[in-house]
Amino acid sequence: MNFNSKNPFLSDKRFSSNAVSKAEEVHEAKIIDYNQEMTLSGTINKTAILFLILTAAAMVTWWMAFNGMNPIVPAFGGAIIGLILVVIASFKQHLSPYLAPGYALFEGLFIGGISAIFEIKYPGIVVNAVSATLVTFLVCLGLYKFKIVKVTEQFKSVVIASTLAIATYYLFSWLASLIFNFTPVHYGNGMMSIGISVFVIIIAALNLFLDFDQIEKGVQQRMPKFMEWFGAMGLMITLVWLYVEFLRLLSKLSSKD
Repeated sequence: MNFNSKNPFLSDKRFSSNAVSKAEEVHEAKIIDYNQEMTLSGTINKTAILFLILTAAAMVTWWMAFNGMNPIVPAFGGAIIGLILVVIASFKQHLSPYLAPGYALFEGLFIGGISAIFEIKYPGIVVNAVSATLVTFLVCLGLYKFKIVKVTEQFKSVVIASTLAIATYYLFSWLASLIFNFTPVHYGNGMMSIGISVFVIIIAALNLFLDFDQIEKGVQQRMPKFMEWFGAMGLMITLVWLYVEFLRLLSKLSSKD
């Protein structure tokens, strides 16, 4: 069984020659111009740009929240618009240079909003969550770069199956809570809830390896330049997921004190 990256942006299908759009076919027909091909350094630069945009937007929302504005409004609005941009970009990769910055902007509103909500209730939690996310990213990047962790087909299968299981569980738990007034086991600060959060964080971190691998494959296959934005956007999606899960875990641990 051949699983790909959980991240819809970084699947083998998205980074294969069969998924090339008409614009990409034209690219292949032209004389090779290495300045128009996806590179690792270019993807890193794009990721840094998206991170800066996201951080700036989050800081604005953070400031507004601590000056009287309800943070739920930008958090909810940013999440919805960000999701729409993700869906569009997953089908229109050539628009990534425009959609990726927009995603970072609105996802920054979301991150800033929920961060403010958690910080008000649990002072200091945001710094810890940011630090944990950064350390996890650097550790995973180092393990991947030095080939300590190799992304094999079996590795992909385990990570993707686990990710799909998490997504399915979250979806059905949410529906059950709406229909039957059911309280999911991952709510609260019990040991079971904390254990689930730890498991989800581990799977989110493992998805980083799949993201790194797919970006590297895109570079090796000499994908078009706009795929740098596409790959960077996909990596940001995983990092946002990881950060949110760290916020949830740390809030559960804080509430036990």
